[in-house]
Amino acid sequence: MKTRRQFLIQTIHTALAMGTILKANAQTNHVDENAPAATALGYKHDASKVDSKKYPAYAAGKNCANCMLFQGKTGDAWANCAALGGKQVNTKGWCMAWAKKA
Repeated sequence: MKTRRQFLIQTIHTALAMGTILKANAQTNHVDENAPAATALGYKHDASKVDSKKYPAYAAGKNCANCMLFQGKTGDAWANCAALGGKQVNTKGWCMAWAKKA
């Protein structure tokens, strides 16, 4: 039989482990710039690194945060994107599917 102290210590360790797992899962949902869908759309985590000669639709100021496909709230650093299968994109990112938020 466990003592109260052993039970509490085990509970704390379990909670810490779960927090680490949840954080890791959230990060793995970030879209990979080299994934086929992201490459096809020219997605970059940082819009300032978009090759404007290759993607003439890009203009300074266009980013995921002001795109209607971005499913996050103001202030979110990452959020799901409808164009990339629900994967999370960076608010500072950009891709060819960008459409001005109404």
